[in-house]
Amino acid sequence: QVQLVESGGGLVQAGGSLRLSCAASGLTFSSYRTAWFRQAPGKEREFVASISWTGVTNYADSVKGRFTISRDGAKNTVYLQMNSLKPEDSAAYYCASGPSAARMDYWGQGTQVTVSS
Repeated sequence: QVQLVESGGGLVQAGGSLRLSCAASGLTFSSYRTAWFRQAPGKEREFVASISWTGVTNYADSVKGRFTISRDGAKNTVYLQMNSLKPEDSAAYYCASGPSAARMDYWGQGTQVTVSS
């Protein structure tokens, strides 16, 4: 059974940083594409960043230069380092993984990020 567990969310002031973690069991991240998504209240879920099984990364324009996705194979964990946070980054952040961008078969429960102005 696959399980993704996010952690690291919290309350931070604008301009601050947070690092989100997504730990997997029953799945090896280095064999899948893994992505972070976010959803703010009243808004649709949106793509934030992804890392392919080969390590190629991709970012939404809104976070480019501020967020970094990475993977630790030994810990089977994917991270999202978020710097220069803005109030508009406030959302529930979800980790997802699957064989392709169109098939994110596995999702975590989410972790809340709140950025105060």
